[in-house]
Amino acid sequence: MAISQEQVLKSLSKVDDPDLKKDLVTLGMIQGLEIVGNTIKFKVVLTTPACPLKEVIKNNCIETLTSDLGEDIELDIEMTSNVTTARTNAPLLPEVKNIIAIASGKGGVGKSTTSANLAVALANAGAKVGLIDADISGPSIPTMFNVEAEQPMVKQVDGKNTIIPVEQYGVKLMSIGFLTPADAAVVWRGPMASSALRQFIQDVEWGELDYLLIDLPPGTSDIHLTMVQTVPVTGAVIVTTPQKVALADATKGLSMFKQPQINVPVLGVVENMAYFTPEELPDNKYYLFGKDGGKKLAEKFDIPFLGEVPIVQSIRESGDTGYPAVLKKGVTQDAFSALAESVARQVAIRNAEKSKTEVVQIN
Repeated sequence: MAISQEQVLKSLSKVDDPDLKKDLVTLGMIQGLEIVGNTIKFKVVLTTPACPLKEVIKNNCIETLTSDLGEDIELDIEMTSNVTTARTNAPLLPEVKNIIAIASGKGGVGKSTTSANLAVALANAGAKVGLIDADISGPSIPTMFNVEAEQPMVKQVDGKNTIIPVEQYGVKLMSIGFLTPADAAVVWRGPMASSALRQFIQDVEWGELDYLLIDLPPGTSDIHLTMVQTVPVTGAVIVTTPQKVALADATKGLSMFKQPQINVPVLGVVENMAYFTPEELPDNKYYLFGKDGGKKLAEKFDIPFLGEVPIVQSIRESGDTGYPAVLKKGVTQDAFSALAESVARQVAIRNAEKSKTEVVQIN
């Protein structure tokens, strides 16, 4: 008996995306269905290349089809992706699908380290990624990517100067550190710093991106307001460490995004420096700064807990040498790769469940 497309789609309609809580057929994730004899070929188009449930979804498709159509069928399933977006008809960054703010309440919690490794982890998963270093007075992204001596090229497009971002490890980069001497202090008032951020958004040729990360300065400042007033932000990631003083400041940063006049979805909380693991004792965990502070913060505000990142010597060394820790096998690679999967997952859920973010209007 010949197998029909209707039979295959009816069977696959029993397989749900675990995050979006709907079946693959309804979500339009089954594409390119072809049936030749007893061979069934199709694509499952996931919402992100960093999907942590890729194998689960594939195995569920196999189990359901063989159960419904028989063990003798041949399956050719291609797992691919198309990152979702809630941005439509955007005058700025029209080819950027998602803009993600990386924020913290205070300095020294590893926000830039998290931003750098998250960007590289997403790129390694197959996503197109850009990173803006919005910490104008303390740019660290050039050092973390080993491109301190680089300068972005400038070209003319329609009579206007356009900046070409520096690219390293598969990530497009822009920072004030590329435009000023490394040992020079950037002593600017708020309006000048805000103007620089707007230029990084408006005058840089970012092209097609799945994710544009914005590494914000500590606290809640002019830069934060400029960002939400310039582009609609998909969501914010809050970085904290476990101790009480960091959590108190992280709470302020988180509350800023949740204010009614700003209303940027918070994708979740990352707990950095969650525990210390010696290289020679990788199974040991020492909670130097307390335990589960970030997790409790996420629970308090009913937002996702995105994961823990340990404090280990290799992360510090990676930041100094400009070779992100996520590129080195070990506990740090595992932690940052899992973080990238969590962030990508929350972006997909946010895009499916919430309306698009609007540019903030504050007088």
